[in-house]
Amino acid sequence: MARPFKTQRDPQATPRRPKTSFTKLAVDENAPPEPTQRLHKLLALAGLGSRRDMELLIASGRVTVNGAPAAVGQGVTQYDVVRLDSRPLKLPFVAELPQVLIYHKPEGEIVSQDDPEGRASVFDKLPKVKNAKWIAIGRLDMNTSGLLIFTTSGELANRFMHPRYEVEREYAVRIFGELTEGQMKQLTEGIELEDGPANFDSISVQGGEGANHWYQVILREGRNREVRRLFEAFQLPVSRLMRVRFGPVNLPPRVKRGQMLKLEQKEVVGLLEWADLPVPSAPLRQLTQREKLKATTVFMPKVRKQRVSALDRPPRDAADGEARPYRGKTDAARNNPATKKPAPRKNENRRVRQTSDLAAPAMQKKSDRNRGRG
Repeated sequence: MARPFKTQRDPQATPRRPKTSFTKLAVDENAPPEPTQRLHKLLALAGLGSRRDMELLIASGRVTVNGAPAAVGQGVTQYDVVRLDSRPLKLPFVAELPQVLIYHKPEGEIVSQDDPEGRASVFDKLPKVKNAKWIAIGRLDMNTSGLLIFTTSGELANRFMHPRYEVEREYAVRIFGELTEGQMKQLTEGIELEDGPANFDSISVQGGEGANHWYQVILREGRNREVRRLFEAFQLPVSRLMRVRFGPVNLPPRVKRGQMLKLEQKEVVGLLEWADLPVPSAPLRQLTQREKLKATTVFMPKVRKQRVSALDRPPRDAADGEARPYRGKTDAARNNPATKKPAPRKNENRRVRQTSDLAAPAMQKKSDRNRGRG
């Protein structure tokens, strides 16, 4: 049977669209209003920067909600379209289980993201996290080592660090000298420092050799160099200071200096319950065997470039201070010879492989010919 010719479509003809008879859904006036969340909080949770930076970003007019410029403190729902420099953003409206990371900080690193001197920072080694930002729980000065906790939950970090919760910090201290019984009692009762009285909750002797002696101290404050200043009040300099516990989190012995360990999901749930914070109602994500092995393995972090805040990045394709939607490369950039990739060179002297280049087959030995025969 002959195949009929296909009729050619007229390009000038207007296309016929199917007729639809959709009825618009009626709005239920008795339905509860959709819950809203603060826009700057969602932007910070998305990993674009701190909450303060996001407030400045909204005030600059670069963020829009449903096509209108956003206002500082504005609430949005999951049905609102939020754009940054005309690009849609995916905001984390549904609460997820935060991530917690344990780091054995060595001496010589600072706990800061911005350092004009360019010194080594603990934030340079943190692994990448999607739609979130690492927050350091507490600080350790450059000459102090030990336990440092990172989390993606600002509420959990605040529960650890705020003075009103009085979370215990435990340190192992090595001093040059030895304390007397009276000095140890005075350290627990209180000593007047420059910024007010301070004291240890407990102090115990841990031994030592020669002029160096170790002590274990516990306090509930996180003032700057507080442990060192308390010992220096008796003219006893601290030669080594190491934090071994922060609240319910202990520094595992298998985590050596410079190594990290990511807490498992059940351990994170236990931290949220300890902090009296709501646990996400969503079920825990089922991990693969490789993810389970990786989650319980101590690893050595690598130095990498950290993500900067969206406030520090200028709008792409901005002209005269106004952001324009991104439409790929412009014609000027596409035709610019400096941005074009060089064409591959043709090797005119290339020699084609010939049969004579192949090595002649080796002669088969007589013993090989008779091998396996009866």
